[in-house]
This record gives sequence, structure tokens and C-alpha cells, in this order.
Amino acid sequence: MEFQNTREFARQMDAKDKLAKYRDEFIFPHVNGKQVIYFTGNSLGLQPKRTKAYVDEVMDDWAKLAVEGHFYADKPWWDYHERFSAPLSKIVGALPSEVTVMNTLTVNLHLLMVTFYQPTQKRYKIICEEKAFPSDQYMIKSQVKFHGFEPEDAIVEIRRRPGEHNIRKEDVLNTIKEVGDELALVLIGGVNYYTGQVFDMETITKAGQEAGAYVGWDLAHAAGNIHLELHNWNVDFAAWCSYKYMNSGPGNASGAFVHEMHHNDLDLPRFAGWWGHNKERRFLMEPQFDPVRGAHGWQVSCLPILSLAPYLASVEMFDEVGMPALIQKRDCITSYLEFILHEIDKEINGNFEVITPADPKERASQISVYLHGEGRQLFDYLMKNGVITDWREPNVIRLAPVPLYCSYEDMYEFGQILKEGILSHRK
Repeated sequence: MEFQNTREFARQMDAKDKLAKYRDEFIFPHVNGKQVIYFTGNSLGLQPKRTKAYVDEVMDDWAKLAVEGHFYADKPWWDYHERFSAPLSKIVGALPSEVTVMNTLTVNLHLLMVTFYQPTQKRYKIICEEKAFPSDQYMIKSQVKFHGFEPEDAIVEIRRRPGEHNIRKEDVLNTIKEVGDELALVLIGGVNYYTGQVFDMETITKAGQEAGAYVGWDLAHAAGNIHLELHNWNVDFAAWCSYKYMNSGPGNASGAFVHEMHHNDLDLPRFAGWWGHNKERRFLMEPQFDPVRGAHGWQVSCLPILSLAPYLASVEMFDEVGMPALIQKRDCITSYLEFILHEIDKEINGNFEVITPADPKERASQISVYLHGEGRQLFDYLMKNGVITDWREPNVIRLAPVPLYCSYEDMYEFGQILKEGILSHRK
């Protein structure tokens, strides 16, 4: 498509956009009385307007029914989480029995590592990516030390080549071969939070398993953002947060995936709790743990229904839209944003460097760009002028044009504000 850096063209694109109506489903902050351009859905998604009704429903049931809400609410609390199975399975490419909701992301990764990181004196190493999100780095180091190994020896980081911003797939595969019989686990972020690089999960999963290791994925920046086929890719386990692209609210409940090939293996270790116990016998208070056969069997505690309500509102919206439609707009609007950046760079004789892969297969709803020669004052200018974006040292801004609520005119308007901000600091 031949893009144009004009407001008229952007409005024409919005007029053709089949998802444009969903923009009105969200509540936007305002700066100086003007609705913001929101680029931080990769950190915290906007609030859907329908969310309040879902939360109010739980509050009303609690008020009217009290403890009886567990069984007699319109959406009974004791099986509230089961309403996520079908829509979430479509979002991540799984069987309904392979997905569940519980806890928060790092907690879930820790719990899943109880099952899928069982090191021996020979097979104990973990492969992860360089510059993973810090929480993953802390988690992996603590797991390794808990099992009596030294992180410097047990953790193998796949690094970027000198002068490059992204990790090459061949370097991942070669590292798996090099670690070989010592490899216990591959655990990588499906989409790197900093650069927005999307990894080839299918190929990496196959390679890790052929080496005799389990393979898991942190899908914090992937779930609700990219095409996933966790079941068909034979992924052992995965977890994701819900508050980024799935708009469930700050710090909200996490999703988890466990492949069906592990569901009936009762010898696999796990931390048990009563909400993972046989549903039909849960309230008999039996002393022997009998896990639910499926991802729900990894649940530990009863679930926070007030937290799940906003998440349910969002996944039902995703079910209406469908991932194929989201991905189609995502690819187009992200390409338009990249085009705008290059156009503004030429107009101001700047020195922008996009560090997100140019290949649409290796990126999703994020463009990370080095603003060489610009400092924090440009970020402050953007924020004061209604562009909510994310700054990472030394001078990178991350821009996420989320397809559910970002418009093509937003992309054009951002370019104008960015140009004004840079030129104003040159005077």
C-alpha cells in the first residue's frame, strides 16, 4: 500500500477500518482537555467501557447473596474461571482444557517451573534471552539458586551480535545444540519487551524438546497481540499477564497454559492447593490431593472474582473481534506508524533508528525507536502534548499502536507533534 503523510489519507484509512467502532468501547485519558494518543497498551491497556458492568455485577451479587454467590450468582463464583477457557483458547491457540487463569504472571511462572524445571547434576541449565524483562531474570536466578546451582553456570543467555539490536534465530538454535545434554529448560519471552522482536516459537520449541528439555514461554507481550498456536507448536507451558493488550486492569490476573500431554502425568511435581483439586469432590475436604485433569489442576487458591470480572469483559470482546481481524489491522497500522516515523525523520533531517525488526513476521504491535540526538526533554514534550508513550534509557521510545483503540489519524497526529517537539528544542 502507498501510504501518505496527510490527515486526509489517515482519515480515509479510518473510514475503511472495520475495527474503528471498537475505539468508542474504551475510555481515554485527557491532557489539557484533549483526548490523548495512547501508545502504552504494551504496558497497561485502556479501560473498556463494558468493564464496569462486569464488576458491578459481582458487587451486586456479593451484596444480595453474600456467600451464596458462589453457587447462585448469575455467573457463579465457584466456576467463574471456566468462562475463560473457550475465548482464551482461541487467543493463544490452545484446547480449552489447556488454559486457565490464576495469580499474576511471575507467580505463575514460578509455579510452572516447579513442574518444568527439575534439574539434575547433569541436566540443569536454562536458556533465556539477553535483556529479558527484569522480573524474568530475577525469577530464573532465584529458581536456579533454590535448586543449589550458581546462576553464572546454570543460566545461558542468548546475546545479540555486536552492533545488532535483535537476536538471530540461528543463534538460539545453535545455543540449544551447544548446551545439549546439559539443557533442562528453554524459557524466553515470546515478544521481547524492549525491541518488540517476535521469536519463532514453533521452531525454537521443537529444537529445545529435541535436545531433551522442556520449553516454556513468557507471553506477556504476545497474548492478545500475535498469532499463537501453543497446542500445535507443542509448547510445554506458558504464562501471560492480562493487563497489557487484553485490557483487564492494573496488575490483574494472569493466564497460564499447560499442554494436554502433561495433564494425566500425576508424577509431575506441582505445588498443590484446593482449587486445583477434583472439582466434583472439592467441597468434601478430602486429605489426598486429586488434581483436575487439565490446566485448572495447576491452580492453588480460590480465585479473586473481582479481578477476573474485568478480564472476562475483555476476553469476550476479543471473542467478538477475533485474532485474525486484530492482526490484520495491527500489521497495517504498525506499518503506517513506521512510515510516519521515517517521513518525519526526513522532514527534520533527524537520525531516528528503528530497532524493531522490519519483517512483519518478526514484530507485532510495537515500534521501538532510538531518537539519536534527542533527550528526555522530547519525551516530556510528547507527554505534555497528549502523547502517552514509554521512555527507556538511554533514548528509546516504545510505541504500541494497539489495533482495538488506536486510529490511523492518531499516527498522523503523533508525527506532527513529534516534529513540533524536535524543532522546538532546536530553536
